[in-house]
Amino acid sequence: MASFQEILYKVKLQKIVGDTSVQLLSVETDSRKVKPGTCFIAVKGTVTDSHQYIGTAIENGAIAIVCEDIPKILNEDVHYAVVSDSAEAAAIMAHNFYGRITEKIALIGVTGTNGKTTVATLLFKLFTALGNKCGLISTVQNVIGEEILPSTHTTPDPVSLNALISKMYSLGCTHIFMEVSSHAIHQHRIDGLQFKGGIFTNITHDHLDYHKTFDEYIRVKKSFFDALPSSAFAISNADDKRGSIMLQNTKARKYMYSLKTLADFRAKIIEDSLLGLELMIDDVEVHFRLIGTFNAYNILAVYAAAMCMGEEKAKVLQILSNTTGAEGRFEYIVSPNEKVVGIVDYAHTPDALLNVLATIKNLRKGEQNIITVVGCGGDRDKTKRPEMAEVACEYSDKIIFTSDNPRSEDPQEIIKEMEKGVPIVARKKCLSITDRKEAIKTAVSLSKKEDIILVAGKGHEKYQETKGVKKHFDDKEVLAEMFHLMEK
Repeated sequence: MASFQEILYKVKLQKIVGDTSVQLLSVETDSRKVKPGTCFIAVKGTVTDSHQYIGTAIENGAIAIVCEDIPKILNEDVHYAVVSDSAEAAAIMAHNFYGRITEKIALIGVTGTNGKTTVATLLFKLFTALGNKCGLISTVQNVIGEEILPSTHTTPDPVSLNALISKMYSLGCTHIFMEVSSHAIHQHRIDGLQFKGGIFTNITHDHLDYHKTFDEYIRVKKSFFDALPSSAFAISNADDKRGSIMLQNTKARKYMYSLKTLADFRAKIIEDSLLGLELMIDDVEVHFRLIGTFNAYNILAVYAAAMCMGEEKAKVLQILSNTTGAEGRFEYIVSPNEKVVGIVDYAHTPDALLNVLATIKNLRKGEQNIITVVGCGGDRDKTKRPEMAEVACEYSDKIIFTSDNPRSEDPQEIIKEMEKGVPIVARKKCLSITDRKEAIKTAVSLSKKEDIILVAGKGHEKYQETKGVKKHFDDKEVLAEMFHLMEK
């Protein structure tokens, strides 16, 4: 419980109508969740404007309303606050209502196009192994210590997010590691949170269906670092051409990491194989269980954060050397007899797919073929579809285009848009199979001894979404099933 005045702390107010000393039992941005004693915040969203539900919220028991446009007819039993941006206000108010928990813990945000989940997950595993109770907020799952909670968005809405952080704190968490998406930054979902540190992985072509231009996408990501306080640290990838731009205006302490140039934290790849990575990190040679250059960057980012947080170098490297990554990120299984390697990866952007395929190509030996099964999600950035196909063709010996999550779109139309990126010389090695299970089955049937099959795009997801319906579908599960059938 908190007073209306307390939860309006730091909110940009334009007008108050009523009594701000009234006590509130909850804050909500969803009118369906409103109950007696609630403060309802009407947000102008990307899909709907919840100002139209103010009446419903009051009927459900709301006693305080926060809005940008005050209703023409006011209820004398309800107290109103008019703000310039209700999305921003919602995040700040939720943070206030739940006791400004992030001022009491170490909250670390990870942003970038690729690598967010792996970096956040590795940090969670590392700091847990160092003896801390930790929380993880990620695309794959939200975790409190050993309790796993379902995850529906990379970053939840501000009320759910602050409620989750409050729960983590009440259960003893001292550290929380969180993926920070560009959508969450742009929609003010993280406003009000006090980050102790921020990490930038990289930025490539993604989410242009939402941000419209690449420059706007960069600006939004950069705004996360612009908002960090001087008490925080900011770590960026020196090898990404926008890495230094990200930290230009931050007040936080600045650090860079690199595999290629001078930086505060450096690493060199000594060996990269299907058995793992051998890295020289700050003059110490260490073997890691993760694979690929992209994971060398992820490991280095995690190491840099641990050093910025005052942890012991030798202990950090020893723990990281035995740590596995996030589910659905370069996970692989091997068929028992034919030794065909099946790799499942979340790669759903051209750059992520290129990174994974370039790693596979670098690791393959002799006559091993690379067979790639890939699709693109519906209702998402259409411009990347032909680019994904082009990348797949460049690095694969055989390609099967298939469905990802078609959502409201026709999967065959999505595949046709992908096919526009296929070079004429590569057409003979491409197949299009709309049914994803059939596509994976075909890839396995086309494989020869020790070939490598990449199933890309869905990674950790356990469903396929078509026309608003989610049905169980697990790439790794299907791949294992097909390997079993192949070797019967």
